[in-house]
Amino acid sequence: MLPKRRLKWAALPIVSLLLITLTGCTPEEFSRGFLPGVGGVTNHTERIRELWVGSWLVLWGVGIIAWALMFYAIIVYRRRKGDNEIPPQLRYNMPIETLFTVVPFILVIGFFALTARDMEAIEKPVASDYRIEVVGKQWSWDFNYTDNNVFDSGIQYQEDGTEAELPTLYLPVDRTIEIDLISRDVIHSFWVIDFLYKKDVFPGRVNKMYFTPQV
Repeated sequence: MLPKRRLKWAALPIVSLLLITLTGCTPEEFSRGFLPGVGGVTNHTERIRELWVGSWLVLWGVGIIAWALMFYAIIVYRRRKGDNEIPPQLRYNMPIETLFTVVPFILVIGFFALTARDMEAIEKPVASDYRIEVVGKQWSWDFNYTDNNVFDSGIQYQEDGTEAELPTLYLPVDRTIEIDLISRDVIHSFWVIDFLYKKDVFPGRVNKMYFTPQV
């Protein structure tokens, strides 16, 4: 069998698996980078989505090239029947080694710069229209709307509960919100999935989130 034909047969299962995987994805899911929720929930979600999608597209490209080169080397330079010689164990190619050093360095610096830019924009304190105090506790959340003197203690610790007893966070649309994150006991993570952003809550420290709900 010719080497080119063998390459085609080796690539067939990989391409087939990729096509089967992609058939289960809708265009909307693909455009969101398979992130949960819907787009535009807050003024930050689109920024986060663009960073995520751009990053994995670049890394997909790098991965495809790396895997293609690896399988090419495995197939083309494999040991053939009757070949009992051991190939040279010490060999280098300066252009290739330079490429394999420079490209990852550029990727790391680029991802760091883009992430730092977006983190600065997301974490930047802004004047808020409403302030909400969110208290983490075992095993629930309290939502206190301090501007309106409304305090929701949520549910207390218990073995069983119902969906109707889950604490609910109410947010006005197109109003800038400041959330003060406080822990009553241990470390918690405040994560509204559709926000695409999670923040840890530590005892003895107040963390803040600023955002504007848009839907």
